[in-house]
Parts: sequence; structure tokens; C-alpha cells
Amino acid sequence: MKISAYKILFVLVVFFFLITRLYRIADLPSSVYWDEASIGYNAFSIATDLKDEWGSFLPVHFRAFGEFKLPVYIYSVVPFVKVLGLNAFSVRIPAVIYSLGTLLLTYLLVSKITGKKWPGVLSGFILSVSPWFFIFSRTGYEATAGVFFLLLSVYLFLCNSKKLIIFFLGTVSIILSMYSYTSFRLISPLVFAMFLIRVIKLYFVNKSIKRNIYIPVLSLIIFLLSLIPIARLFLFDAGFGRAQTFALIPGFQQVYDLSGKPHLQITYNRSGHVDWKENISTIGANYLSHFSPNFLLWKGDANPRSQIPGHGQLYWIDIPLFILGIYAIYKKRSFIFLIPLLLLLLAPIPASLTRESPHALRSILAAPAFAMITSIGVWYIAEKINIKKFSVIFIAVISIIYYLSFELYAMDFVLKYQNLTSHDWQYDYKEIFVDKKESGVVTDKYGQPYIFALYYLKYPPEKFRNEVKYNPVDKWGFSLVSSFDGFQFK
Repeated sequence: MKISAYKILFVLVVFFFLITRLYRIADLPSSVYWDEASIGYNAFSIATDLKDEWGSFLPVHFRAFGEFKLPVYIYSVVPFVKVLGLNAFSVRIPAVIYSLGTLLLTYLLVSKITGKKWPGVLSGFILSVSPWFFIFSRTGYEATAGVFFLLLSVYLFLCNSKKLIIFFLGTVSIILSMYSYTSFRLISPLVFAMFLIRVIKLYFVNKSIKRNIYIPVLSLIIFLLSLIPIARLFLFDAGFGRAQTFALIPGFQQVYDLSGKPHLQITYNRSGHVDWKENISTIGANYLSHFSPNFLLWKGDANPRSQIPGHGQLYWIDIPLFILGIYAIYKKRSFIFLIPLLLLLLAPIPASLTRESPHALRSILAAPAFAMITSIGVWYIAEKINIKKFSVIFIAVISIIYYLSFELYAMDFVLKYQNLTSHDWQYDYKEIFVDKKESGVVTDKYGQPYIFALYYLKYPPEKFRNEVKYNPVDKWGFSLVSSFDGFQFK
């Protein structure tokens, strides 16, 4: 096939992706969940007076419920809220855009790795139908921005080692990934270190780039400076309180005053007993659980907001092709072929450190990594088939199987998902605040009801800031709104 034909095929993949993501995006899932409502309202607040719901001017970290949301996705929502208003479409459309960018980068990376366009097209198609990626790519999840910027940095780092300015752009991209989703604050520094070492080695081998060594040095300095707000959040705000869910943080506590501000930042509970062996064993088990058949093929993520109940994270056809991909990577024994495997091995690390494992969202980087490896497996077999006609038939059969698998998955999503998961998407609050706008007492049984009142009523941010009253924060540092404008939350 000619290159132009591959471009046409890729355009069709993009068109297919957009149709499946934009279809009923505002009402399927049935309502925004609390993080989507918080992202939307804080974007609405920024669009109104450049302050978040707490009154902070253009913050780097959004305090929100007290967990301090990261800025990239919220600021991405701002222009859509400004133009289209505060609604589910405005909150979710950036996830579609970032996910489309991830699809494009998956195509570019696989094309670069294999030296052929068609495996890149296939990898984009496999990602577009991936059960792991589907729901996240059509709802307001911040992780989609993190995946996009991390893959963009990897692609830039691989682009042209002699043009070190590209390395600087890759550094900027990897910093943006760390300010998109918390998981990438563990993964991105490891990726950056790997490519920085590679550039340093190149510096000693290739004399022609020695005069440009200041670019990697400058990149390193900027990267280290970008860690300062993260360290400050961790030590002097509520970041450490959230980190208490990590298995390897023993006996540390964070104390808050009545307004939710950390009072005594970190104390060590010397009387607490720490079983390091058990902690390390738990982390190892958590890591391996992301590769278990139960998670990958049968039940998937237990959180219905992350997966359709009864579906795994992958299709059965992924497994043999994945094994072929691993074999192809082994046979090639090249750094560039190792990239997808390295990304896959890094993906579960953040989720492994928490109590909730396996966790599809925190390990979302695995979705494009699996797509890359399986497409490399198809490419390897197709290259081994001497007769071109048979290789084309083989690729076509694989593509058809993926499409039919996705069709069954998508039918369940359209016909069953709404009824199965409306409670998990906190549809109850939508009914309360959309249909009944008068004040009253609202239960906080389903978590942070105040944000739904603000979101659905499009409540003026400045008015809310003047009226709001808070309860003491809970043990995780979450801020609990007690009342505003006649609403009471109990």
C-alpha cells in the first residue's frame, strides 16, 4: 500500500474514534461525578473572575475538596466553559481531545519504532477500541492529559537526538504531565531520567552536539524547579494527608485547623508498628494484580466508573498478539523497541503504592502501551509472511476481530451501562439540583453534595465564597461544606 493510503486509513481511524467518543457524551454516563463537577465549577470560577472556588487567584494547585487538584485539565476546561457554558460537554470534551492526541502519538511512536506506517495505523485503531481506554477518553478524567503529555515527551525525546532544543520541548511536556495527574508525578521523573542519561551518553560520543550541552543542563534545571510546587504541596499543604493511603508511608500524620489548613504539617507516630516486609509484599502483589487474568480479561476494574461491569481491561485477542509483541521486542534488542515495554512496566507503579489495586485509572498508561506492543506483534508476524497477499489478509482478519469485539463492548455501554452505574455516577444529585432548585437539607451520603449544587445551579462563585460555612475537615484533609444560601449538607 502507498503512504497516502495509510494516511486515509488513519483519518478513518480518527473519524471512528471521534464518533464513538462524541456520541451522547453529555448524558452517557448519566451525570457528572464529583470530580467532574469540581473540575467544571472551578473552571467556571476561573472563567468568571480568575479565582477558584476558594478565592485563590490562578492557582497552581486547586484546593477543591482539600485534595488539591492539578491544574492542566481544569485550565483546559476554562475556554469551553467560557464559550459553551458550564455543562457536561464542556467538562468532558478536553478528555476527548487529549485522548485523540494520545492516539496520534501512539501511531507516531509505533511508526517510528517499526519504520512502517501501517503498524502505527493499527496501533491507533487498537487503542481506539481498547476497553481500558474507552470510558476514560469520553469523560472528564484528568489522567487523559497526563498520558498525552507523557507520550508527547517520549516522542520528542526520540525525534532527533542532534537537535537538543527538542529535548527541551520534551522536558516541558513531561512537566505538564506531572501537573496533569498525580500518577505521573511518580512515572514522569523516571522517564525523564532515562532519556537524560541517554542524552548525556550521546554527548560523550557525538562531538558535534557538545556546544549544545547547555540545553540538557537547562532542561534539568527547569525540571528540578518544577518540583518545588509539588514539594511544597506535599510538605506544607494537604498533599501529605492524601499520601497516607500509600502503603510505604508509616505512621506519618497531618493535622488541620477548623478552616482546613494544615496546622502541624508532619508528625511521626513513634508508637506505631511498621511491618516493612508486609508493606513491600503488598506493593508487589498490587503491582502483579495489574497483569492478572481476572483484571485483564474477566472482571476488569471493580470501580464501575472505570469499566463496564463484567468486562475486562483487554480483549482475548490481545493476549496472543501481546506475547508475539514481547517476542518481537526481545528479538530486536533495540532501545527504541523497548520503549512500549518500559512504559507498560512503569504504568502500575503508582497504583501499586495505594490500597486500591488493581486500578485502571492510575495505571492508564498501560492502555497505549498494550496497543503498541500488540501492533508490534502483528507487524512481526506480517513481516515473516513472505507472500504479501497473505500478510494483508492476516492484518485484515485481526482488525475485523478487534472491531467485532468492540461492537459487543459498545453495545453493552450504550444499552446497559446507564442502568447499571447511574448511582456510581451520582445521578441522585443531578435529580435533586436540576429538578428542584429550592434550598433545603441534602444528605452527604454520596460524597460532597455541595459541589453538585454549585455545578448544576451555576452558582455565582463570589456569592458562594461570601456565604459558605465549613465543617471541620476529615482525617484525609477533605473539606466538608456545611451550608450556603439556605442549603444544609448533613
